[in-house]
Amino acid sequence: MRKLLSICFIAILFVLQAFLLNTHATSPDGEYDYKSAEFKAVAAQFLCTCGCGQSHYDCDMAGCNNTDAFKKDILTMMKKGMDKDEIRHYYVKTLGEEILMAPDSKGFSLAAWVMPFAALGGAGTGVFVVIRRWVKRRDDTKTLEEDLKEADEVEGEIMSSMIEKERKKYL
Repeated sequence: MRKLLSICFIAILFVLQAFLLNTHATSPDGEYDYKSAEFKAVAAQFLCTCGCGQSHYDCDMAGCNNTDAFKKDILTMMKKGMDKDEIRHYYVKTLGEEILMAPDSKGFSLAAWVMPFAALGGAGTGVFVVIRRWVKRRDDTKTLEEDLKEADEVEGEIMSSMIEKERKKYL
């Protein structure tokens, strides 16, 4: 029993220590810099406006003043205590959804990103169905032509036998 209590006590201490370390790492104590993981998580969600197609964190274009000012602004917001979602909401409200590297997973944003792929899939399926019908129709036409040839051959043989009978009667 005593051993069980000591194990539980040690486990509680480990959980408490992990909790304290975790809250310290994410607390807005103003100790953020350009290399911190929190800064990277925030800056990587925004598209650089210089036209490079990279996130503000990854932009390395020579002379890109946009990303330098943006990074300073993000760092200032983080030091004031704003979290990742608050900063994201601020920039979406200010600059629009075009600033985001990935769309929101709801509403029109999701539809705007998914619909082109759905349209391509639908068009591909439609082309497949049309080509399959053409091939089947061509196969059906070939069998119809073969059936007509066989019918013509049978009719020809019948006619030949009738003519032969009539000729034997009179000749």
